[in-house]
Amino acid sequence: MPKLFTGLSAFPLTPADPDGIVDTAALGTLVDRLVTAGVDSIGLLGSTGIYAYLDRAQRGRAIAAAMEVTGGRVPLMVGIGALRTSWAIDLARDAERAGASGLLLAPVSYAALTDGEAAAHYRAVAGATALPLCIYNNPGTTNFTFSDALIADLATVTGIVAIKMPLPADDDYAGELARLRATTPETFAIGYSGDWGAAPSLLAGGDAWYSVVAGLLPDLALRLTRAAQGGDANETAAIDAAFAPLWALFKAHGSLRLMYAIGDRLSLPVGNPPLPIMRAGADVVATVGAALDRLGAN
Repeated sequence: MPKLFTGLSAFPLTPADPDGIVDTAALGTLVDRLVTAGVDSIGLLGSTGIYAYLDRAQRGRAIAAAMEVTGGRVPLMVGIGALRTSWAIDLARDAERAGASGLLLAPVSYAALTDGEAAAHYRAVAGATALPLCIYNNPGTTNFTFSDALIADLATVTGIVAIKMPLPADDDYAGELARLRATTPETFAIGYSGDWGAAPSLLAGGDAWYSVVAGLLPDLALRLTRAAQGGDANETAAIDAAFAPLWALFKAHGSLRLMYAIGDRLSLPVGNPPLPIMRAGADVVATVGAALDRLGAN
């Protein structure tokens, strides 16, 4: 199973101005922190990386800046979600030419997609490059939910090797993992996003934690990941408890706006949210500061 889709995958913000012009020097600073921390992979241009707000040229600038910093030391997975299949293919080929290690594809849509349309989209994009592709199952932003049958079908497609899952509504990680693994190849990697589910999903045997918070707090996220991967339930629970105030804020306010607040608190060059998204209010920022104090983050 490729290292790209196991362990801790850190998703940084993409620093940009309100018009969507990427600050490549600032992005390099954020990526360098992740490389130095030793994350297992970097997820560039995910939802936290504001891919949906950036045009093709700016995405290309972001990939080039990240590749310059990583220098192949840490695998780079690049988000290529786009409304049209042809656009996603162009983005996939751009990422391959730039030296990316893998692709992350969300079923971005305006008109709701059918299972057949989503399947055709994924087959076309997966066949456009030699890079391994991870399915991005994020119904909260795409309004598309992958059925178990569709996941099983796509897992047999050459090049599709992993899936980034949302947290199960019933918190039955072990049951969901067993169900999906029964119908997918042994080498198909199943990981989770939704940071407050990191501890239970990894302890249940999830292959990867696709982490928002690791984009700015990689050392703390790595401690949680390694404890869970080692099966140390007590240490995992203790670290997760320290994260609990931040998880509560993520649930209440969404993680994107809070990442800008975290970056500001840590004096990191995170840029500005893409308009019409705005920074969180002062009251929320104050609670973010308290949550970071609980973690000892500075």
